[in-house]
Amino acid sequence: QVQLAESGGGLVQAGGSLRLSCAASGSIFRGNSMGWYRQAPGKQRDVVATITNGGTTNYADSVKGRFTISRDNAKNTVYLQMNSLKPEDTAVYYCKALFGLLSKYWGQGTQVTVSS
Repeated sequence: QVQLAESGGGLVQAGGSLRLSCAASGSIFRGNSMGWYRQAPGKQRDVVATITNGGTTNYADSVKGRFTISRDNAKNTVYLQMNSLKPEDTAVYYCKALFGLLSKYWGQGTQVTVSS
């Protein structure tokens, strides 16, 4: 069974914080690098942050120093801690695996709205 379930989004004021979670099925998560992506209205879906199975992370320049990606391999879950949020962070956030046949699957996404 293929599962990706994002949660934790919501409405927050600029400067606030949110923590997103993505629960994945083991077939997707185990041993794979994972990533968080976002898509704002009228824009393409872009990568926000990635993490390898060993914990090496990479971030888009726009979120460096504000967002932190992490993973709990025992729970097949990847997280995105978002601090100092800005209105331009408003988007639907998705997680997915980076490699393999199952990397084609996306979750339903979670809406993040940052008010000014």
